[in-house]
Amino acid sequence: MTQQLFLQNIIACIWDFDKTLSPGYMQAPIFELYNVDPKKFWKEVDELPAYYKNDGLDLISTDTLYLNHILTYTRQGTFRGLNNARLRKLGGKIELYEGLPDFFDQIKHFAATNPEYGQHEIQVEHYIVSTGLRQMILGSQIAPHVDGVWGCEFVEHAPPPGYLDAGKKKFSQDIKIISQVAYVLDNTTKTRAVFEINKGSNKIPDIDVNAMIPDEDRRVPFQNMIYIADGPSDIPVFSLINQFGGRTFAVYQPGSKDEFSQVNNLQKQKRVQSFGEAIYTEGSQTSMWIKNAIVEISDQIVKNRERALGDKIGKPPKHLE
Repeated sequence: MTQQLFLQNIIACIWDFDKTLSPGYMQAPIFELYNVDPKKFWKEVDELPAYYKNDGLDLISTDTLYLNHILTYTRQGTFRGLNNARLRKLGGKIELYEGLPDFFDQIKHFAATNPEYGQHEIQVEHYIVSTGLRQMILGSQIAPHVDGVWGCEFVEHAPPPGYLDAGKKKFSQDIKIISQVAYVLDNTTKTRAVFEINKGSNKIPDIDVNAMIPDEDRRVPFQNMIYIADGPSDIPVFSLINQFGGRTFAVYQPGSKDEFSQVNNLQKQKRVQSFGEAIYTEGSQTSMWIKNAIVEISDQIVKNRERALGDKIGKPPKHLE
């Protein structure tokens, strides 16, 4: 008899960051520190594709152009001394929506204190999958409450040509500053992070995310996932989670007619199953929807595990009348 690789008793709440957990963009503290007009910065980013096309380029990754523009600002001295340590420190200034980060712990406690769920060791894990800056998220108030973070990373020390021939000698740099992009996550490659959670490669590095793994041997089945995000840029992940039986929920800034219209259209197009205000306090529509989704998923896990147990043990023999 073949034993399953994982018990599949994990529920994964997967979160976008900007406009989902925070009302603004996480880069705001950077602009404030260096006295840079954010509107000017983002307008420049928006115009970069046209600029590069005039330079003869046809293929441009628009989702992550802002990373290169941050590096340009750093090299030119506008973001003087910007490094990973400073990014992490600035992450502590990111504003979070009402109810956070406490809501993350409440959700975990909510599942853990249910006796029936505890019997089957059902657990809730939180993951952030963002096209933003990972170091800033790791420095934010919510970081201690999550089980993993995917985001874009910068290199500080890029080794020069021939660095392998130098043995263990390290190449010094007087001032640490970000100089290259180490890891990029865009709206489409967010799905890779979801597959890593699904297959368990984020917990067990020996499991390659591209390996063929039967559904019954994956750590977190898609039907055990809840994806919470804010907009059209999350459609690739929304589609993936919906396709395989997970839950999708969109949030909007309280009072914003534009954001309400945006998520309302997502539901009309069946991109998301429901939506609500980005308020995570007890009794809010959003908190109740997420808790209800956890109850439904947990009940299904209990049902599946008890059915499997019954199938393996079978019914005891009875005397014939």
